[in-house]
Amino acid sequence: MKKKIIPVIIAIVLILFTVAVSVGIKLADKYSYSKERADLEEYFSIDSMDEVAMILGDELAEESARLMDGTYYFDLATVHKYLNDRFYEDKNEQLLLYTLSMDTVRTEIGSSFYFTKDGGTDMGFPVARYAGAPDGSGETLYVAADYVKLFTDYSYRTFTEPNRMQVYTRQYKRGGNEARIVKDTAVRYQGGLKSPILTDVKKGDGVIVLEEMEKWSKVKTEDAFIGYVENKRLEDRGGDETGIEPQPQEPEGSSFRNPEFPSISKPYKINLAWHAVAGTAGNDTLASALENTKGVNVISPTWFALINNEGDFSSFASKDYVEKAHGMGLEVWGLIDNFSHPDVDTYEVLSYTSKRAYLIETLVDTALEYGLDGINIDFEGLSQDTGEHFIQFIRELSIPCREKGIVLSVDNYVPMGYTDHYNRKEQGVFADYVIIMGYDEHYNGSPESGSVASIGFVEDGIRKTVEQVPAEKVINAVPFYTRIWKTEGAGLTSEAVGMDMAEQFISNHGIEMRWDEETCQNYGEAQEGGVFYQVWLEDEHSIEAKLSIMQKYGIAGVASWKLGFEKASIWDVIENYLKQ
Repeated sequence: MKKKIIPVIIAIVLILFTVAVSVGIKLADKYSYSKERADLEEYFSIDSMDEVAMILGDELAEESARLMDGTYYFDLATVHKYLNDRFYEDKNEQLLLYTLSMDTVRTEIGSSFYFTKDGGTDMGFPVARYAGAPDGSGETLYVAADYVKLFTDYSYRTFTEPNRMQVYTRQYKRGGNEARIVKDTAVRYQGGLKSPILTDVKKGDGVIVLEEMEKWSKVKTEDAFIGYVENKRLEDRGGDETGIEPQPQEPEGSSFRNPEFPSISKPYKINLAWHAVAGTAGNDTLASALENTKGVNVISPTWFALINNEGDFSSFASKDYVEKAHGMGLEVWGLIDNFSHPDVDTYEVLSYTSKRAYLIETLVDTALEYGLDGINIDFEGLSQDTGEHFIQFIRELSIPCREKGIVLSVDNYVPMGYTDHYNRKEQGVFADYVIIMGYDEHYNGSPESGSVASIGFVEDGIRKTVEQVPAEKVINAVPFYTRIWKTEGAGLTSEAVGMDMAEQFISNHGIEMRWDEETCQNYGEAQEGGVFYQVWLEDEHSIEAKLSIMQKYGIAGVASWKLGFEKASIWDVIENYLKQ
């Protein structure tokens, strides 16, 4: 009997042993650390030998840098997005420009030299160069990282195997808390024993803890790997370290200094009136146009207009006009527009550095010749692709204006998404005054009738502008005109008329006017046979409401379009605003 039992016991023991071994193996496998290593080129999204992953602050950026002939480069779009949007590419003349307050730094694309008014400097490598993008798309402009540093407050370090770059800016700082590794361990792709290894860290190595979880923490290593380490491998957490980290590998020769852009600022509120001058004979109307005004301190005659795609402009300028205006205590800011001659292609003028330079030189020379105190830029209807060239024109024009003491002002629409390319923020850096054309909420050709400048429209324009431009540089322009709206059948038309003519129309048609709180205007309507008339009136009350909003935001003053359309009593309202 015993002999029969023994084999059974042995069999059971063997089975139990086998099961135990199997369970042990499974448990060991479950709780053991994986030795699998991640594909780092895939992790950093590197597709070519010269591509350099970019760690921006504490995150891996979608964009990458390039290592070409031993020099690190960013494509221009990346520079604009993360580092400095003031670099300007002239594709027509193969130039890269950077405008400062008193100089535009210039380099020919492909050259190792850059030039200022003091001469040239050789960086020893191409400052900017074209190359095919890593994704196989066409030629892309790349700018040397060390050249960007001359004008930009940022730092970087580079690492190899694989190629990567740690970048810090004022916006993209080093965050988290410092910690030390207490035992040799691995940094893993995700928090878990089975996650692939990104890199190894040794006892005493420093890391930045970006996010702490129950058992694992997201960390960044000193050589810019971002992954996960077990909490039990970390110590000495705490002590926030923010700001731009000192960089022991920072390239030599960086001479960046925070730039200053001095502006002309009048110690009083501006009261500018645009004077529509359609020919030289119009200059003789200055005295009569100003006869009933009060408090006007700037007159802006519409003297200049682009006439061709080379940068030439027509001129009705008159020294006698300027002398008379000065004798009345007025400054003269001559206006130049881009719409009086429909054949002019503003993009064609502004996208060539040589054409901009010619326009600027002749415009400033003309201002000096006639003794103008300022230049008023009224370029309207700019296409999206013209925006970057327009703002470069303003940057470059600001330099001789600053040198010669000529006030530079720029006219703008009320901010809307489709006019963002006018770059009001940059205008606020380089121009002396940014003027809001606070009207044409509804205009000739509008699909519906409405106010020329309701109070909500005006306040929205001022509020959005002062979010981008210092209030002391902002001027809001008010309309001296009203639109008479006429609906006949399915047709809608309107006519812009001055204040006196609008009130005469209301009287002639017996229109009863009432105050509309929504627009802060007197509104009236009338049905005459098959014709329906509507009027949102601009008068003392509507202008006063607009001026109260301007006072609320503390802006630099008021402008008006146009001189001669106003009632004499309007100037009492404006004068009261100027005294506040």
